[in-house]
Amino acid sequence: MKNKIKLISALLLVALMLSLASCAAATAPGAMKNDGAYYSPELEGGMSGEEYTEIVENPFINTAEKPDSYFSIDANTASYPNLRRYINSGYGNIPKDAVRVEEMLNYFSYDYETPKDDSILALTSSVFDTPYNEETKLLTIGLAAKEIEFKNISNNLVFLIDVSGSMYSEDKLPLVQQSFLLLLDHLNPTDRVSIVTYAGSDKVLLRGAYGYEKQKIAAIIEELSAGGSTAGSAGLRTAYKIAKECFIQGGNNRIILATDGDLNVGITSIFGLEEFVANKAKSGVYLSVFGFGTGNIKSDKMESLALKGNGTYSYIDSVREARRALVEQIGGTMITVAKDVKAGIVFNPEYVESYRLIGYENKILTQEEFEDSNTDAGELGSGHTVTVVYEIVLTNKEFVEGENLADVKIKYKPTENVGSDAATEQELTLAVGTESYHAEPTETDAFVAAVVEFALVLRDSEYKGTASLSGLIERLNALDLANDEFKQEFKELVKKYYESRPNQQ
Repeated sequence: MKNKIKLISALLLVALMLSLASCAAATAPGAMKNDGAYYSPELEGGMSGEEYTEIVENPFINTAEKPDSYFSIDANTASYPNLRRYINSGYGNIPKDAVRVEEMLNYFSYDYETPKDDSILALTSSVFDTPYNEETKLLTIGLAAKEIEFKNISNNLVFLIDVSGSMYSEDKLPLVQQSFLLLLDHLNPTDRVSIVTYAGSDKVLLRGAYGYEKQKIAAIIEELSAGGSTAGSAGLRTAYKIAKECFIQGGNNRIILATDGDLNVGITSIFGLEEFVANKAKSGVYLSVFGFGTGNIKSDKMESLALKGNGTYSYIDSVREARRALVEQIGGTMITVAKDVKAGIVFNPEYVESYRLIGYENKILTQEEFEDSNTDAGELGSGHTVTVVYEIVLTNKEFVEGENLADVKIKYKPTENVGSDAATEQELTLAVGTESYHAEPTETDAFVAAVVEFALVLRDSEYKGTASLSGLIERLNALDLANDEFKQEFKELVKKYYESRPNQQ
């Protein structure tokens, strides 16, 4: 009997050692995984299962050598609520790759000029002094999308819900259920709703129900439970199949994926998922991705899926955020008005000595890609505002009225939701004249600069100049943010982060 116990103990010990060795080999700190995901050692201590695409900040570029800059635009907002989760949870060591400046900027609404008449997009610009670097200026480009009422669109929605074991905690599946119940209350009676879940395998729980069948839909959502592995690719295949069966010509046909991003059965590489979703997007079925939870976020995969699926990627950290994304801003989340949106900026070397694009590091395009109407780029939803920021170094030339610092060109394709030919690429241009510069920044300018500065501090960026949390808080206190609860919250979040780091200047 004793020998049998010893044998069992020895076998268990060997199994444990093999398991630990396997885990260590799977994700060596600082290594690039086989599927392109970057594993950062900064995520140790409760967040070790999270993955973010590596960010290498854009450098300054000499305008005389290369005056033009091109990149894909999108309205993703996931980075900001994710950072809010880190700060509110007391995790002071925020991974640099989780700090995406453009997504932080795009989380907030700005008072930009809106599209007139039949226009789909509108452009504005501003140039002002950089608050954390006296040798540079900030050039901001504001892009606003046409607003369409959600109730005026026919919607074919497939709720694709991850119910695998990793979704068990309160901030995952239970929050998903609350979020979809909020959305349910705002569906039109004739909208179509399907529900697909996936864990070890995928299941179709509802197929093409109507929006007026709210009790029936709600009952299915409320009964969901978590358990099993994560056959996400199988769920995606089924969701696209059902979306095609219920397709509404000229309507909003969309899969809404709710997950922590861990797809470990079937197609698991980012590249394989991208190819699959990109091919399916050609059918007119778009994909919105919502991330949930802590400790297992696969931000790299979710962002890639949203980009290739002609949708946006958002992170939900609370019921309040769910209400914001799925109720208050439902049009921007659910209705795409422009797809394959690309930006091209050509700087005037007589005025701009050098420049650097802040953010959009993994969305840079070549001139050939910008000019090619087949290039897959980002999407904008109804009422979305997007903010692009360049830090520029000016030459010594005096400003001459009527001359330009830069020329901006936006290329995009309207979607069926705005009644346009989705295959025809359109252009929008804006000249950034010398009159765009003003020594006294507007409230919008100052807030944009504050978001950029906070991101640079969080990243401990080599381009942060004299940026500091104390100076940032002082500038935020001078702004009138009373009419915007989310901008007020940003100010409080900066203060909370500052107070949690007593040695931070």
